[in-house]
Amino acid sequence: MTPIVKRRLAGFAIALAVFALDQWVKWFVVKHFHLGSVGDSVDLLPFFALTRTHNYGVSLGMFTAHSTEMQLALIGITGAIALGVAVWILRERKMGDIVALSLVLGGALGNILDRLTNNYVLDYADLHFGEIRPFLIFNVADAAITIGVLIVLARSLFMREKPAHEQSPPETETAPDAAETN
Repeated sequence: MTPIVKRRLAGFAIALAVFALDQWVKWFVVKHFHLGSVGDSVDLLPFFALTRTHNYGVSLGMFTAHSTEMQLALIGITGAIALGVAVWILRERKMGDIVALSLVLGGALGNILDRLTNNYVLDYADLHFGEIRPFLIFNVADAAITIGVLIVLARSLFMREKPAHEQSPPETETAPDAAETN
């Protein structure tokens, strides 16, 4: 098995782990903290609570799906995005980018499963400072997607390829694969 194939398989394993963790934490939070209804809340720290909410839209609650047709369209669009990310993983060579994309894919799949089974995404992580909430209530999937996107953006801004005239020639035939592990 080539190093590239191993990296891509590792990426899909990371996506599966994020998906499984997201689903397990949602189950654990609801069952063990008794968050059975929207608005149920348990303070864990002065600035962090578990508060059950249902997100019928996408990021930041935008594009709320009010009908069955809108819910199916939202599932279709997010499914198409997840498929695009999976294809991107299959085309990517650098492990840093594969990891970032895997976080996005795993999070997207976790939220898609929620939409398929519940018609909403279960959110519970409530970070707040008094009445100030720097983020909406979120879940593991949302955090993974956000972190993955930030990594992709940071890598695209700061890890650019050097122009051909600045690159040193490869030392051996395996040098390109070694350089691509960044």
